[in-house]
Amino acid sequence: MDKAFLEKLLNDVAAGGRSPAEAMEMLRNLPYRDMGFANVDRHRGLRSGAAEVIFGQGKTPEQAALIMEDLASTNANVLCTRASAEMYDAVARRVPEAVYDATARMIILRRDTSRSAGAGVAVVSAGTADIPVAEEAALTAEFYGSSVDRIYDVGVAGIHRLLDRVPRIRAANAIVTVAGMEGALASVVGGLADKPVIAVPTSVGYGAGLGGIAALLAMLNSCSLGVSVMNIDNGFGAGYLAALIDGMAARPLSDGK
Repeated sequence: MDKAFLEKLLNDVAAGGRSPAEAMEMLRNLPYRDMGFANVDRHRGLRSGAAEVIFGQGKTPEQAALIMEDLASTNANVLCTRASAEMYDAVARRVPEAVYDATARMIILRRDTSRSAGAGVAVVSAGTADIPVAEEAALTAEFYGSSVDRIYDVGVAGIHRLLDRVPRIRAANAIVTVAGMEGALASVVGGLADKPVIAVPTSVGYGAGLGGIAALLAMLNSCSLGVSVMNIDNGFGAGYLAALIDGMAARPLSDGK
């Protein structure tokens, strides 16, 4: 259950549009629902400000569809990552408003389309092969209310492509860099910008890249300040953190409190 849903429910009761008994029935299953194969966390949106996100990988299409249907009943927006087209077909039968992005492998239900007042997020990818992870980050940041500037295929092998776009990168409140191979992009961007850089190593690369471990270690050993590192291929985690930073940057400081 997200805050918007609860606020609407309470306003409905106050206005007489819904009885207290009806509201109590809707709240009865908080904080979670036992579905047998999953315990759906309905309370997460109230605790942390963001509803539970479904990790599709490893779930059957029907399991993902049932979880998404349940979350959609109490949340304006629901997200499923690492989803297949078959999974989306099952979801669409239960949640027709949901849409599918095949590149990012995400199923998205977004009924609340409000935007943060922040400067937004820049998502920077080293190569075209990194775009699926970059899109997972970009769509996640947009899902959580940030505007996103996509800057793709600007890896260090042709660094002039990156340098041409430095003003756009610096304009963002948070920067996500997505790179495989040797993962150098994060360090370079960290040395050019005064904003938090969230580095995402991808599993793109030849044998010695070890499925992204080489890029991960390079990013962890970055000498640039302000670089944090996500797990391999974790575009979702980077996009969420970037949106969180963007939203915080948009809020004015409150009298030192």
